[in-house]
Amino acid sequence: MRSTKFHGRHEEEDRACDAPGCREAGEFRAPGRQPNGFDGPGTWRWFCLQHVREFNDGYDWFEGMNAEEILRAQSPASGWKTESPSFRPTAGVDGMPRWADFEDPLDAISARANGIKSRAQREAKMAMDGRFSKEEAVALETMGLGLNADRQRLRRRYSELVRRYHPDRNGGDRKYEARLGRVVEAYQLLRKSRVFA
Repeated sequence: MRSTKFHGRHEEEDRACDAPGCREAGEFRAPGRQPNGFDGPGTWRWFCLQHVREFNDGYDWFEGMNAEEILRAQSPASGWKTESPSFRPTAGVDGMPRWADFEDPLDAISARANGIKSRAQREAKMAMDGRFSKEEAVALETMGLGLNADRQRLRRRYSELVRRYHPDRNGGDRKYEARLGRVVEAYQLLRKSRVFA
């Protein structure tokens, strides 16, 4: 039994084709002038079947790419060359286990679970201390500080971590940028805490 629905057709709304002078229904969407991006979803243009085919014939997916980028995009393995964080050379940073350090994958999973459990226990202990909120306890853990930290130690640790994770200190490599962002957020929260006032 064959489906009567033509792939990509949107029949539920009454739209006119966006091609100038066309009175057919605009049942097929094509990328609009504003692409998807940081500012939100992009816009769509709606065409009839004939005009969406014309649009697709003239669409150049490789526009703006150099020859090397085009060759990479055409490779059958395109999109499959991503690296799992646990297999990167930088794995093991921030307490994540490196799979390569374990013969049995279950041992790596167990090590990660134990790390999460011990971190949660340390955060709970800090929060139960009474001086720190739960968010502040998480921030202390992010900074690698304990209950005995004072304002001077907090500043010194912040400077140390910023120097370690900043792209300028890593030859422009931005691999630690997310970690740096968490450190900055943790410091901003802790420096306003009544404990460090």
